[in-house]
This record gives sequence, structure tokens and C-alpha cells, in this order.
Amino acid sequence: MTKSDLVDLDDRLRAQRQTFDKIPIVDVGPLLDNSGALAVAKEIRWAFANVGFMYVKNHGVPAQLVDDTFAQARAFFDQPLEEKMKLHIVNSGVALRGYVEIFGENTDPANTKDLKESFEVGPERSILERPFFGPNQWPSALPGFRETVFAYHQAMNDLATNLLRGLALSLDLPRDFFDSRITDPITYQRLLRYPAQSGRVEESVIGIGAHTDYGCLTILGQDSVGGLQVMNREGVWVEGAPISGTFVINIGDLVQILTNDVYLANYHRVVNTSGRERYSIPFFIDADHDAVFEPLESYVSSSNPSRYSPVTCGVHKFKQFVKTFPHLERAGHKQ
Repeated sequence: MTKSDLVDLDDRLRAQRQTFDKIPIVDVGPLLDNSGALAVAKEIRWAFANVGFMYVKNHGVPAQLVDDTFAQARAFFDQPLEEKMKLHIVNSGVALRGYVEIFGENTDPANTKDLKESFEVGPERSILERPFFGPNQWPSALPGFRETVFAYHQAMNDLATNLLRGLALSLDLPRDFFDSRITDPITYQRLLRYPAQSGRVEESVIGIGAHTDYGCLTILGQDSVGGLQVMNREGVWVEGAPISGTFVINIGDLVQILTNDVYLANYHRVVNTSGRERYSIPFFIDADHDAVFEPLESYVSSSNPSRYSPVTCGVHKFKQFVKTFPHLERAGHKQ
């Protein structure tokens, strides 16, 4: 490798290398088998009140399914652009399923263009029903793609449901608190490819710009390349390095609203300085389209008055998507 091949980072893009007790690793096995759910809930509380992120291990998702899904993601993105564009997200309308080209979404549009491409999957529907609910688009030339990717989606949905029960316990709520809010939830799975960057890297073009997630909970599978950065409460970017056998979990805006800022929907971004392609698979579970979120009474007091008006899950999420997907704005959808 020559000097010209090395990445030259703008100082604002540098993450500090810190010990990763900053982003704790939580063994969720005792939550899943109910042998120690309350102890796990205490760890979840510390993680989301202080970091907004955690790694989870012993999560029960087969390693082979994870590996197979990453393999299918690589196969999809290895296709010629014209093949991927046949499944472009614009075809799906407000269901928002299919392929998004590089710069087709920008999560921090005031500051950054996102150097990534993605493929979006959600719950199966036979017709377009409303935002985030409609038919998936599937490639016809990739054997096993649909079966593998949707099996991963279903495994993530099951894990997310259990993690939300742990989240409820961490808030001293009934274990089934979220169950009534996720009877038919918005779930959104992305396959992501980040091209390698070299030369001078500025904030104007990075893998994905700084943002919080919009819903309840995110489960991130990442390959060994790295690039995730998480902002701590002091405003320092900390590396979310890949740890084999784990997922990265973070909460979104709706949980921050619910807890009246006691739990933190934290800013994060991707800066791929590895010199290699990076692949990741984030799964988002929000809530039912019409579920309303506002601060819980137990998190409102004279010293911490309510900071939020009620928001509806589907409306909140779609408004955020209009801000970040140029094709929605061009189609006349309003924030």
C-alpha cells in the first residue's frame, strides 16, 4: 500500500479508541430463558441510560443464518447496477422496499452525503396498504436470497420482541408493556454496503451521516470491517468495534420520548476507513403504525417536566424518511 492509498481523516471524523466497557456487552441468555431476566434488565437500564447502545451475546440467533444472510447481501450488491435498479425503491411507493443507490438516501443531509447502497425489506403484504406496509421486491436471479433474507427478518423480529420485554423490565414496567404496541409493527430490515474510501475523507461524504434512529429498537449485525462510531455524552465519538458473536443494540427516538430523556437515543455514524468494503444488516422494530408515544407519567416530575408532545409512530417515522430520501420529497410528500 502506498501513502496515497491511506485514508487522511478530517479531524472531526476521528473516533477515540477507548475501552469498550463504554459500550457494555450484555449476556441476554438469562432474559431469553427467563432464568435471570431482572438482572439482565438492570444491565439494560445502565446501558440505555448512559450510552444508548449495548452489545448482546447469547442472543439465540444461529451463526449460520447470520453468515448466510451476509453472503446473500454480497451476492446482491455484486450484481450490475442496472440489475439492482430494476428493484429500485421508487417502484414500491411509500412501502419503501427495494434498492437504494449510492447517495439515494442521506441521513444528515445538511452536512453529509451517504456513501452507501442498500436493499430494504419489511413485513410481507400482497398490496400497498400505507407507509412501510406493502409488497417486498425480490431479485429473481439469486437462488435462496428471498428465503434467507426473510428468515433473518423473522429471527430479528423474534429477538427484538424479547429485547423489548427486557427493555420494559428495565423501566420497571410490566414485561408485556410493549406487546400491545407491536401487534402489527413497522419492521424494517436493510442490507447495507459501504464502499471503501481512500485519500482525504471529509464530513461531507462518509458512509452514513450522524443520526439517531427513529423507532424503538435497532439490532445491528456488522461484519469484521468496522466503522461504526457512537457519540458519548461528552460529545466524543467512540468506536463500536465488531465483536464476534454479538449484535449491537440501540434505542431510537420513541423510547427516548417514552422515558422523557432518561434513556438516550444516541447519535451514531459510519466512517469506513478500513480500505475494504463494509457490510452491515440493521433491523429496526418501531411499533404499530398508529401507536402513540409520549412521556410516561413515572418519568415526569417537577424537576423533569414533560419534554415531548404525543407522536404517532408511523407519522414520526415517515416524516424522518421524507427528510432523508430525496425521491420522497420529489414526489411531493411533506415532512
